[in-house]
Amino acid sequence: MNLSTLAAVVKSRFPSQCAVCRSWPSAPVCQACVTRFGPPDKRCSTCALKLPTDPPHTQCSRCRHEPFGLDACFAALPYAFPWSELVSRFKFDSQTGWAPFMVNTLLGQPTVRDFLSQLTPDDWLLPLPLSTERLAWRGFNQAWELTRALKHQSTCRATADASLLLRIRHTRPQSELKRSARLDNLKGAFAVAPLRASELQGRRVVLVDDVMTSGASLLTAASVLRQAGATHVSALVLTRTAPT
Repeated sequence: MNLSTLAAVVKSRFPSQCAVCRSWPSAPVCQACVTRFGPPDKRCSTCALKLPTDPPHTQCSRCRHEPFGLDACFAALPYAFPWSELVSRFKFDSQTGWAPFMVNTLLGQPTVRDFLSQLTPDDWLLPLPLSTERLAWRGFNQAWELTRALKHQSTCRATADASLLLRIRHTRPQSELKRSARLDNLKGAFAVAPLRASELQGRRVVLVDDVMTSGASLLTAASVLRQAGATHVSALVLTRTAPT
């Protein structure tokens, strides 16, 4: 464990200085900042975009008229200040100690807790995988760190596995591409581990990731899982970008 990761672990578990407002002593992010920058939002049940409070729909207009490709999707926070900066520290600065705080924030959503409580050991909790090249460069898969923390910090009984769904083709970062090119970029990128498709027959799968933008990665992975026999594919994401 490098020094930056160790520091993040210590900060996530002991009172310290708030990473946003610098108040002291504090949790990694103080409750005042969580309340200010991350109030609970009503979100679309299938794509997790923020919904207006009126009228009282459970889906956005797009998902009501066109199936999105996920049976359910949950997000805890907007991908905006300060969360976008904290996700970048977690993801690109090897500060994996942020995972417990981020998962606590996700579990703070009543809809997430209720959803997880319905899962059984026959269901799967799968991190969105990285390519071999990106995993070697980054040193860890942030989605797997979130998945492990979910299992550790909740009563979720689903089986967590980092090797059932694979990323078999290295692709350009989605952030470099326009929305229309993101699905094409991911064609053939995911696959179920050889000889393990039978483990998905008739099962529910929950995909876990840190950021959802267009949803192209999650949708492509969901399609592969359905082709292998999964009957219900949902997603849990820490942050969701606003529509563009």
